[in-house]
Amino acid sequence: MKKALLPLAFLAMNATVAAAADLPSRKGAPAYAPPPVMSWTGFYAGLNLGGGWGAGNGNANAWNLNGWNGGITNNLASSGTSGGIIGGGQVGYNYAITPQVIIGAEADFQGTGLGAPGNDNQWAWGLVPNGSGQLVGGYYPYGGARGVSLDWFGTVRGRLGYAIMPSLLLYGTGGFAYGGVQRNGGYWGTNTGSATQTGWTAGGGAEWMFMQNWSAKAEYLYSDIAGSSTNEIGWNTGLSLNNVNNHTRWNTVRAGVNYHFNLGAVPTMPAF
Repeated sequence: MKKALLPLAFLAMNATVAAAADLPSRKGAPAYAPPPVMSWTGFYAGLNLGGGWGAGNGNANAWNLNGWNGGITNNLASSGTSGGIIGGGQVGYNYAITPQVIIGAEADFQGTGLGAPGNDNQWAWGLVPNGSGQLVGGYYPYGGARGVSLDWFGTVRGRLGYAIMPSLLLYGTGGFAYGGVQRNGGYWGTNTGSATQTGWTAGGGAEWMFMQNWSAKAEYLYSDIAGSSTNEIGWNTGLSLNNVNNHTRWNTVRAGVNYHFNLGAVPTMPAF
């Protein structure tokens, strides 16, 4: 009888163990951790590379015929073609007023190869002896080359942007600009030197956060800088490099990459 009961007891014990295994666990569900939300707020720094070319219409001669608003040149491209490579770095800060509206400030410094060749066919007023030895006043050609180059420049700008996607920002920008200008001109090339000019700049661009803490941008700027003095010689003819008439104007297109400090992870895009 005892031998017959042993198999039954064994089966009953197995059934009890199996039933216990089917009971729900008393352990709580793991806490849900939402993915970090990306924010544009914070400091950043980066590098850029691009190109530029002169803008505006300048005087073909050292002086205008009436002597007003003369100047050795009124822009970077007053004669011949102009252009070159630019490169440098930028630092800035963004603040997200809302997830879409971003304000910020940025400063950059650029080295450039921008320049325009001189124009050998220039005219200036002077006294030249005639065949009888008398001095005759008039406008005469002179041989001074009038090259212009922008050796470096920097800007300090505000930015206002709108994030059309969490990782894609469109923005406008504008503010203060300054640069080192080298000119060769005046009578027979006697006025050669460099000056730091100041002015303004404005433009816009797009910036894309392509991975955590890293973004790429493309940007356009128009810049206009000039001297600070008001009356150098005669009727403000602009013989000085710092004369207010001697504007330097140029366009800039550049691409760059920024590293954002303490920025959250970029949200993953849903699968299609």
